[in-house]
Amino acid sequence: MSETTGAPPNLTSHVLAARLERLPISRFHYKLLFAGGLGYTFDAMDGAIVAFILPSVTAEWGLSSGATGILGSSLLIGFLFGAFGAGVLGDKIGRRAVMVSALILYAAASLVAAAAPNFAVLFIARVVAGMGTGAESAIIAPYLSEFVPSRVRGRYIGSLAGFFAFGYVFASLLGYFVVSDVPHGWRWVQVLTAVPIVMLLWWRRSLPESPRFLHVHGRVAEAELVVRDIERQVSARVGPLPAPQPSTQDEDVQVSSGTIASNLRALVSSGLRKTTITSWVYWFVAIFTYYGFFTWIPSLLVKQGFDISKSFLFSILIYLAQIPGYYSAAFVSERIERKWTIVIYLAGGAIGALGLAFAGTSTQILVWGIVLSFFMNGNAALEYSYTSEIYPTMIRTTGLGVASAVGRIGGIIAPIVIGFSYSNVGFGGVFTMLLVLLVIGAAVVAVFGQRTTGRSLETIGQETIGRD
Repeated sequence: MSETTGAPPNLTSHVLAARLERLPISRFHYKLLFAGGLGYTFDAMDGAIVAFILPSVTAEWGLSSGATGILGSSLLIGFLFGAFGAGVLGDKIGRRAVMVSALILYAAASLVAAAAPNFAVLFIARVVAGMGTGAESAIIAPYLSEFVPSRVRGRYIGSLAGFFAFGYVFASLLGYFVVSDVPHGWRWVQVLTAVPIVMLLWWRRSLPESPRFLHVHGRVAEAELVVRDIERQVSARVGPLPAPQPSTQDEDVQVSSGTIASNLRALVSSGLRKTTITSWVYWFVAIFTYYGFFTWIPSLLVKQGFDISKSFLFSILIYLAQIPGYYSAAFVSERIERKWTIVIYLAGGAIGALGLAFAGTSTQILVWGIVLSFFMNGNAALEYSYTSEIYPTMIRTTGLGVASAVGRIGGIIAPIVIGFSYSNVGFGGVFTMLLVLLVIGAAVVAVFGQRTTGRSLETIGQETIGRD
């Protein structure tokens, strides 16, 4: 039977997977990567820009330090609810619909924030904008993972997460050139971050829904049309495609009836409980450590006796280590089993925290800070690629969205915990605490994590359900 004529009489999930698996990486896949990556760039830019607008807003409205802190927390509060909402809705109404809705929500809320007449409106608008970026972050990785062959999935999704780094760079440039030098710059910078979303929305209008999502929801004819169109685009670029090699294994076990409540219950069912707890521990440790470190490092350096300019210089050098951290993890995870790559990068972060705990000179603080930054941002790439793989298609976005929301709880409380801890345990004690958390996270993933590298999503889903 031809691949470009009538729909196959028995398009099972493994036949569909085999047809996607045999595809060479081509322009279609790069288009998806760029469209998703730009979303991550704007997510990061939105998160980073809050730090630049806080001083201007505080000065203009005479905010107390408490009010400034509450405004600073708006992003993570929105992120928590956005990630959770995107997860549960992505498995209910579709990945593409959530992606588009998240962009609209973010752009509209950013424009409201730019025109905010008072603190209350600004805070609410920033929370809603954070919901949009949180939803984007939680939905893009599982969406893209459902199109990509298993042989490159880790590198592909890890490279996707690397787009976060560009958002931080753009935010710093906007902060320097717009917020500092333009009247009411804190308002204009929020307009500037919202306008490009219109272009991204126009581009995303042509993206297909995930064929795996369509298939598990019984929309087999639509799934066939999507796969056929992908095959047509790829073959037009690379020539005739190799024959698919469907698995002889049984079909995916259907773990959910498809309602939001049943999908949430499935996360803690007997077949998924171990996977869910492992992912929650991993996300909590990684996000707590990340935000605890990057939120406090400039202030902790000042408390160690460095002047503010040297503190910012050190911070910039430490931030630059993010970029190789992202991309190194993406490539290493294709050469070493993904779970062991996670363990290596968590252990590397623990070594960086240990070095900082005993650092006595500025050079030592800089070197160990770079080490910690490198490995923690490598984990940021691995979080998305790994969690996008370990759940069955029916609840893939629910699993990642809820894990991301649990992680955001860690991000919200980390600056508070470190702030209170510093007065009692000091610089070394703070990083000893981070060291202990990273060791716990590495141990949990090492013992309970699953093998995913080079394996189809269907095979991983079957093992997930059946291994308890």
